[in-house]
Formats: sequence, structure tokens, C-alpha cells
Amino acid sequence: MRKYLFFLVTLLLIFAAAWGAFLVEVPIAPGTATLIDFPPGTTTRDIATALQQKGIIRSHLAFLILHYIQGGTLKAGEYRFAQPASLLTVYGILRRGDVYSVSITIPEGDNMFEIADRLAAAHLTTKAAFLQVAEHDTSLVSDLDPHAPSLEGYLFPDTYKFTPGTSAKEIAETMIDQFRVEAAKLGIAVPPADAEKAKKRSQRTASALTDPPSLHDIVTIASLIERETPIPAERPLVASVFYNRLKKDMPLMTDPSVIYAAILQHKYRGVIYESDLKSHSPYNTYTHLGLPPGPICNPGLGSLRAALHPAMTDYLYFVAATANPSGHSRFSATLAQHDKEVAAYRKAVREAQQH
Repeated sequence: MRKYLFFLVTLLLIFAAAWGAFLVEVPIAPGTATLIDFPPGTTTRDIATALQQKGIIRSHLAFLILHYIQGGTLKAGEYRFAQPASLLTVYGILRRGDVYSVSITIPEGDNMFEIADRLAAAHLTTKAAFLQVAEHDTSLVSDLDPHAPSLEGYLFPDTYKFTPGTSAKEIAETMIDQFRVEAAKLGIAVPPADAEKAKKRSQRTASALTDPPSLHDIVTIASLIERETPIPAERPLVASVFYNRLKKDMPLMTDPSVIYAAILQHKYRGVIYESDLKSHSPYNTYTHLGLPPGPICNPGLGSLRAALHPAMTDYLYFVAATANPSGHSRFSATLAQHDKEVAAYRKAVREAQQH
């Protein structure tokens, strides 16, 4: 009898151990990708129950026992379960706080409208919500740029991870914080934090270039560079053209600023028309001397560095790489030489079209 009881107890223990191992270590997959949100203050028991109800774990009791054994704090947040996962894996995810996030890459040179489109496509926020912040909430960069007409230029291009529910303002703040980090790497000095005092001390007009260039000027020039050439080696040369023309009170006559003016007026049709070149927008650098009122896109490190350290040249003209079939810009010091480069560019365009 004693041997029978011993055998029975042993058998039960083995079964319990096997069942426990099955519950803890054998993966289970929900029927479909499942999002589950645990607000701050959710109890461990409620978490375990919700996980079982959603088909993410087999036993809420096993989860509670594991919690008792392993301890630790389970993190609040939204989680996504799509792949088969054991109870041990699920528990580790909640203990580490691996909340669900969406990865999004903002390319160098995107303007705030393009960024808004990307964020909306990733279902992180609506286009309207982001533009409401980007166009109007300039207090977010008042310490950097008291003259900023929008957040354009300070939404640093990078790859970000955002959790669903992150507000448009928080997204913008994250990008601006990254700008601060990257600007510091370049040794860019940040203007006084008191924006009102900074405004009173400065009597500059929207298009004037300060000496030395302010952060506002640097980012604005960098944005023009970013849109003019994708070739890193050419950026300091493009920067030199802009600085040289500004010193001589020559209009910058840069097409990307004309395009941006049309975008702001909701008139851009994919190409530049004669009416665009004659626009009275202060962003039209054909009809207005000096810099536009602010950046026309969000430049990357290469263009910011070029705006800080332009090449020393006598160039006053260039045919942009973005328009040239050869893929390279053509730089000139005189109008006569520039006319030759334009003729060569047009010939290259014709030849490219024929092929």
C-alpha cells in the first residue's frame, strides 16, 4: 500500500512538473496579431486574466505563480503579440517593458508636410494634427530660434520609434530634441533661452543675414543646400555660392525655395511655372533679396555642416545636381561661364530624353 501511494505521489509530481513546464515554456500564438493595453495601476492579477482571455497565455494562474517566483515589476503600456511565445517569454516582455512601437524613418530634406504624410501613413497621428503643431507651436524652438515661423528645419531627419497614442506634439518634441543632440555634435551654439529678450536685442529683418550667421540663418541655408544637391562633396560648394551671393546682395534664385512658396500657398503643381517665379511670397528668392523667412525643409548633418563650413570659392552660379542628368552640379564664377554650363545642361537633357 505504501509503495502504491509513493508511486501515485511520484506520478502526480511528474505530471504536475510536466504540466507546469508545458504552461510556462511551450509557445502559444494568438489567432491574430493582438494589441493589449495595460494602463498604469493595472494589477498583476488583471494582467494575467487579460492575457489568458486574449489567448496570449494558457493559464493566468501559472502566470501568477511565475510572478511570485521571479518577482520584478510589470510595466504599463501597450503590447503587441503576433508570434508564438511561451509564458516565460510573455512575462519577460512585460517585465522589460517592451511596449509596442512603430519605427519610422524621416529622410534628410523632408519638409514638415512630407513628414506629416509619413506619420499619417504609419497611423501614428493625423496629418492635420501634426501640421497644427509644426506650423504653429513655435514655442518648442523659441530657445533655439526666436524668429522661427514654424518648426520647419528643427524636425531632425532620423529613424524613430513611437508607441501608438503618442501625441503629435510629443512626436515633434522628440525630433526637436534629436536636433539639439546633433547640433551639439557640430558645436552649434544655442541662442539665449529667453526668446523675448533675444527678439528685443535683434533688429534684423526676416531675410537679412547676420554676421556671424545665427542658428536661424545656418539652418535656413542648410535647408536650401539639402534640397539642391544629394552629393555630400558638393554641399560646401553650394554653401559657398549662397554666401557669396548674399555678400554681393544678389538674389539667391534657388528653385527649391520657389517650390516651397508654392506649397505654402497650396499652389504647387509638380513643376515650376512662370507665375511661381513671379510670386510675391517672401520664400521666393527670385523676387526677394536675402534668405527666405525660415528653413524650407529639415536638413541632415551633412548640409548643416556645409552651412557652418562653406568652401572658399568665388562661385556665384551653379546648375543643381538634382536637375542635371549627369548627376553632378556645375559651378561658375561668372555669368558667361554659367550660360555655357546651362547650355551644356540643356544638351545633356535632350540627349537623355532621346535615350
